[in-house]
Amino acid sequence: MTAIVDPFEARLIPSDAVRIGLVVPVSGVLGLVGPCAINCAVLAAEEVNARGGVLGRQVELVLVDGGRPGPEVAAEVAGLVASGTVEAVAGTHASDVRVDVVAAIGGRVPFVYAPPYEGGGHAPGVYFLGETPGRQLEPGIEWLVQVHRARRWYLLGNDYVWPRLVHAGARRRLHARGATVVGEAFVRYGEAASRLGRIADARPDAILLTLIGSDLVAFNRAYAASGLGAARLCGALEEHGLLGIGGDGTGELYASMGYFRDLPTEASLDFAERYAKRFGPYAPMLNAHGQGCYEAVAMLAALSGRAGSLAVPALDAVADGTTIVSARGPLTLVNRQVRRTVHLGRADGLDFLLEKPFQ
Repeated sequence: MTAIVDPFEARLIPSDAVRIGLVVPVSGVLGLVGPCAINCAVLAAEEVNARGGVLGRQVELVLVDGGRPGPEVAAEVAGLVASGTVEAVAGTHASDVRVDVVAAIGGRVPFVYAPPYEGGGHAPGVYFLGETPGRQLEPGIEWLVQVHRARRWYLLGNDYVWPRLVHAGARRRLHARGATVVGEAFVRYGEAASRLGRIADARPDAILLTLIGSDLVAFNRAYAASGLGAARLCGALEEHGLLGIGGDGTGELYASMGYFRDLPTEASLDFAERYAKRFGPYAPMLNAHGQGCYEAVAMLAALSGRAGSLAVPALDAVADGTTIVSARGPLTLVNRQVRRTVHLGRADGLDFLLEKPFQ
């Protein structure tokens, strides 16, 4: 079994293993994604170890709480890198944390970032597995404009880099389609539901939600209770979040993600079977943010195997064309990022019905 090591313990106890810093929120607004993400990273590490490990060495995971403020997370990761405690970093967490971590690492070790992100941000040794806004959300916006005739839009997100850049792209797309943005707000954590009155006054046909974690849950709970009827398109809603909301029966709550637990593909079904066999029938349910940590650890192993090294220049030299197979199917790096199908899911009770895939 793969060890999850506390950072303090990792500094004190030397190991011959390749230690990967696993940056996952276990506190804060995104803390609900932590349990599944940790499980998925463990599953990936165990499968890598069963195949001989990384460069002939077993893999250990050093857990870093990515739910804290970015400078705090970055300082801890930088210390682990500087001391040689970790030789690579993988994670799923907010983009503002990623920006600080990338700056703190300074290209000294590779970093695979799993979730959807705002685009750009390329730096030596950084590899992106998630969708950029043009692939993740703009097709869903287009679909709602065409199918639902959604002409009046309200944009609501948390106040950091990902929502701001997503909204900028959404504004351009909506303007090109003849739609109108009737309101926009960026809110601090814990304040999303306070915007309901202003949203009601704006009378939107649809709302683009770039809220995350518990804020997204709290807003959708309050929205359902309010009786308002606009369609809601979410960029960070997954199965845990839908469960936290208590499900949705309006037929107007949508999520656009690269992975859903109920994808009816051979790769997805096989992954779900392996996950259940390892962690049991009552394990935290699979979701996109958690599954991304499986991909991040697997991609680090694939990159190092192809390069024969964990040195960033060697990895960057072979990155393009590096392929893994995950619950989403084959994932191949091109320009150090992945392009894969995105799925539009509509909440139906506690499940998502997959409306449409976008290539």
